[in-house]
Amino acid sequence: MSHDPSRRRVVVTGVAGFSPIGNDWSSVRIALREGTSGVRLSPEFDGVTGLGTRLGGWVRAFAVPEHYPRKKMRTMGRVAQMATIATQRALESAGLTDNSVLQSGRTGISYGSTSGSPLALEEYARQVLIQKSLKGVSPNSYIQLMSHTVAANLAQFFEIRGRVLSTCTACTSGSQGIGYGYESIVGGRADCMISGGAEELHVVDAAVFDVLFATSTKNSEPARSPRPFDRARDGLVVAEGACTFVLESLEHAKSRGAPILGEILGFATNCDGQHMTQPHAAGMEDVMRLALADAGLSPSDVGYIGAHATATEVGDIAESAAMHAVFGPRAVTSSLKGHMGHTLGACGALEAWFTLEMLREGWIAPTLNLEDLDPRCAALDYVQSRPRETRARIAMKNNFAFGGINTSIILTPW
Repeated sequence: MSHDPSRRRVVVTGVAGFSPIGNDWSSVRIALREGTSGVRLSPEFDGVTGLGTRLGGWVRAFAVPEHYPRKKMRTMGRVAQMATIATQRALESAGLTDNSVLQSGRTGISYGSTSGSPLALEEYARQVLIQKSLKGVSPNSYIQLMSHTVAANLAQFFEIRGRVLSTCTACTSGSQGIGYGYESIVGGRADCMISGGAEELHVVDAAVFDVLFATSTKNSEPARSPRPFDRARDGLVVAEGACTFVLESLEHAKSRGAPILGEILGFATNCDGQHMTQPHAAGMEDVMRLALADAGLSPSDVGYIGAHATATEVGDIAESAAMHAVFGPRAVTSSLKGHMGHTLGACGALEAWFTLEMLREGWIAPTLNLEDLDPRCAALDYVQSRPRETRARIAMKNNFAFGGINTSIILTPW
């Protein structure tokens, strides 16, 4: 392990989020350790002819605080609302509530989602295209549905004056949010970055994957799907959530006496350049090697690999082959999607949060519903059945998206 001494180090000083298995680490820990699923039957999907899946992972007990100013909230759909409240909590946990820091121009935002609020888009399209009328169309509708609604609303709510990067790369939106925040600080463009990803669940999300025959239709047994790496897997389960990381340069965090939870050691992103929806193992392998090089690490330094593993037919096979090519058969891995489904634009950030917390406490969650390993998946050390105690201090978190976009984040507890 060799760090470039001239490069700025990037630490995590706050993190918070919303997920289908809990809205704080205490509740998430219980769900991961006890094998509790956040997937449920979704009557919200009823009424769409031809839709095979009825499964979804929904955030529960979510409400906008009454004291939030309406003027700042009216431009937000649910996706931006979840991101805003998660960010407020993350900033509070980081002890970063000083407006002079937030508004200094050296604090920025790097945050993404698959799209804007799909509910806002539905309502806007219904009024304009079906009703053929602008009556009742709010001037805020477009702000809620635009692709950079999360990043833009965060900037306005917290009056951020630094750079704003909006990552809109489907299932790598959250991981690119963290990665580009990290790169902004390493490159000296910012001292602090509010980074992460969010997703608002809607029937259109289920439909996108359903028409690709990529969703699970185990509707009679919601808690038994998805099944990453399992022989009986039949597709992914769409879900929602949000997660915010407060990233700072080590010098900036120390100067204000901030609590330090972990460190981002490396990041990489690339593209397969092969196919819009079919995963490519070679591209996945390359992004892992690029992240290791960025961190100055060798494969043997990494004690745990957080898999993307959505439980699709070919995706899990390709990803396992890529991990085997880089790390060999001793690679310890599991997927968190068995517990909460695929949170799409939020998954990279949520899974990085859970991974960091698990390593801080010395254990690894198993892949829920992985009971019979698919023999077509490469030979790896899959964590199954129950949590595993670990002394691992460095983890790699991988995520992959439509368009052949790949990301890899390497992190460690402080």
